[in-house]
Amino acid sequence: MTSLGATVTSEGIRFAAWSSSARCLWVSIFDEQGNRELDRLEMRPEGDGVHALFVSGLAAGARYGLRADGDYTPERGLWFDPDKLLADPYAVEIDRPYAYHWRLAARRNEGADTASLMPKTVARALPTAPPILPPLFRPGGLIYELNVRAFTKLHPDVPADQRGTIAALAHPAIIEHLQRLGVSAVELMPVTASIDERHLPPLGLSNAWGYNPVTFMALDPRLAPGGLTELQDTVAALRRAGIGAILDLVFNHTGESDRLGPTLSLRGLDNQAYYRHRPDGGLVNDTGTGNTIACDHPMVREMVLDTLRHFVRQTGVDGFRFDLAPVLGRVDDGAFDPEAPLLQAITHDPLLCDRVLIAEPWDIGANGYQLGNFRPPFLEWNDRYRDDVRRFWRGDAGMVGALATRLAGSSDLFNRAEDRISRGVNFIAAHDGMTLADTVAYERKHNGANGEQNRDGHNENLSWNNGAEGETDSAAIARARFDDQRALLATLFASRGTIMLTAGDEFGRSQKGNNNAYAQDNSITWLDWAGRDQALERYASALAAIRQAVPALSDTHLLTGEPIEASGVPDVAWLTETGEPLAETDWNDSSRHRLVMLLGGEDGRLAVMINGDRRQCVFTLPARDGFQWRPAIETQAIDLLRSSPGHSVNFMIERRTGNGGARKVLDDR
Repeated sequence: MTSLGATVTSEGIRFAAWSSSARCLWVSIFDEQGNRELDRLEMRPEGDGVHALFVSGLAAGARYGLRADGDYTPERGLWFDPDKLLADPYAVEIDRPYAYHWRLAARRNEGADTASLMPKTVARALPTAPPILPPLFRPGGLIYELNVRAFTKLHPDVPADQRGTIAALAHPAIIEHLQRLGVSAVELMPVTASIDERHLPPLGLSNAWGYNPVTFMALDPRLAPGGLTELQDTVAALRRAGIGAILDLVFNHTGESDRLGPTLSLRGLDNQAYYRHRPDGGLVNDTGTGNTIACDHPMVREMVLDTLRHFVRQTGVDGFRFDLAPVLGRVDDGAFDPEAPLLQAITHDPLLCDRVLIAEPWDIGANGYQLGNFRPPFLEWNDRYRDDVRRFWRGDAGMVGALATRLAGSSDLFNRAEDRISRGVNFIAAHDGMTLADTVAYERKHNGANGEQNRDGHNENLSWNNGAEGETDSAAIARARFDDQRALLATLFASRGTIMLTAGDEFGRSQKGNNNAYAQDNSITWLDWAGRDQALERYASALAAIRQAVPALSDTHLLTGEPIEASGVPDVAWLTETGEPLAETDWNDSSRHRLVMLLGGEDGRLAVMINGDRRQCVFTLPARDGFQWRPAIETQAIDLLRSSPGHSVNFMIERRTGNGGARKVLDDR
């Protein structure tokens, strides 16, 4: 395939774009400020839908856009309009952010030329690529999901001119925080250029998350004012600190939205090819945004692969998280196929096959919930884990068995005979939904600030408020919420396999009950570093230390209950609070809210004692000659545990000392 996009040479620039149905394509050249169109040059067909043109004398930094002409019959999916300036789908840099304007969505001959409204693509020779190194992240590690802008916007140690940018992630204060938490890789919510949904500007709101892209490779200038080099340098700095980087990419839809949406790039070049359509010509909406990328189309497939290769080659990222990933596997008839050509191509590509690949395994299309159905090496966000853990700590009846299944790696979802590996990404809270702190402070969503009369966002959050909705002056309620946050964090860090923590949940971040804060680029989503709960943060760091010290926690092999060859103890045992194996009657006891997970290891065992009952309990652990139980969390963090008046999780480690067993009292009232 001929290289698409702008290729800068010493003699000039070659422009190439693809459209299977346009009658004519042009490249529009603009002045250095990107404001005045200097020339409009017709591109020449080269076969197989490729249109190209070499323009001598142009140099790196040239501003340009594309235009296309052909039939204009939107009811048949044809949107050609030469008055619409189009972003190059292969753009790697744009000169300004996208901003929604109604004229971008005007029908042909009903609106003026849109060049003044559109960012211009900047032709660049790519920076020198770093060596391509193996990913740092390995399954079983800790992924730290963060919104680049919100994460550092209020950080007092980051220089003011860096706050809210990718470069801020390389600041020593940020790296130190990540290291204290034992972060294996940061997962950056979308950093490619996006546009606001059309209903947001009239409300005075803007998209704060970035899940509304226009093209796939160009970084958002607001997040990366230093361009591709900024991302490259930040990934390198994180890597030197032992931390990988994962990019959250959106290949399921674009900001061109439904038939009332703007014409920005793909729609104007070849709407029928780039998006999925129903037999009647209407857009398929498997995404809830009005359009769906046709990932089964050969040109779209190659564009996705080129994007992934671009970021690996140019920035050295460890891998990718795929938003609404079933779209990548939908084939001709719209059904999801785990062996779809694009999914196969990603896992077999020489440059991509060793990268971290994480699927959000659901979309809203037919049979869109595909948790457990992606093929290795894909990891998958496990919302069943989130829901079952929340139900247990909320106090729902009969949840002990479900909790044990989730702690052990979710064998009901990932028990493939060929490997018996847990490929789930365990999480309790993510960017979408209640924060961890809000989960224990709000029984219902509070999305009024989004301007949709609280209609948006999920209605069922499996949350609880501990006696008052939202902010309260009650010390008892505040203490109960603190305990519940610790219990949720401890459960996450005690879970077998890969875990994910969303930035700020380690220190009690709140969105005031907003469970769909995508439009809140303000204090609702900006992390409050000055007001963070430092006691909770210290506890999270102590949990990280346990996880790093006990390899059995990060192991992704599914547990069997059989003895480990090196130690002779079972890889797991499930006990009651009295130290006896859980019997069938215990598992089926709907009133049971306590259990012990006893993980075996080569040098000793780890006991995870879970008390989901608010009453006091004494846990007894089985003794072994030559071993002694010791607290896994020392000093200040363990003192917090001992004084806990509510829900709690405690850890004891068995070490060779020649002494017998021990009792651990959880002060739960």
